[in-house]
Amino acid sequence: MKAATSTKRISQCILLASTVLLAAGAFAANTNKGSLELQRSAQVAGKELAPGNYKVQWEGSGDQVQLSIMQGSKQLLTTNAHVVQMQVAASNDNALINVNPDGSRSVAEIRFRGKKFALELNGEGAGAGASGSGR
Repeated sequence: MKAATSTKRISQCILLASTVLLAAGAFAANTNKGSLELQRSAQVAGKELAPGNYKVQWEGSGDQVQLSIMQGSKQLLTTNAHVVQMQVAASNDNALINVNPDGSRSVAEIRFRGKKFALELNGEGAGAGASGSGR
């Protein structure tokens, strides 16, 4: 009887440990990096970015992530982004740019070379005036 009880208890402990490890993995944040080159000034999350090269970093799991844009080691802004799947991998790093009714430009989406996903910037959704600005 004691052997059967011990085996059952060990099995329960293993099951509990496995469940805890799986849950921890599901909530662990993934950090990813990429680059963004702007040919013209454009806004991201209400901040105007000048033409130039930027580092892009995002954290999160699932389709909602926290996006940071940096120039060198200086963090310029942080905003939320939505991960969207694409049918075909992007051939280059590029951004889809919205031309707003007032003539200003805003980054709607960032795509990364060789990846089948893009980061759609919340509140900056691509509209009829979207155009590419790549490297």
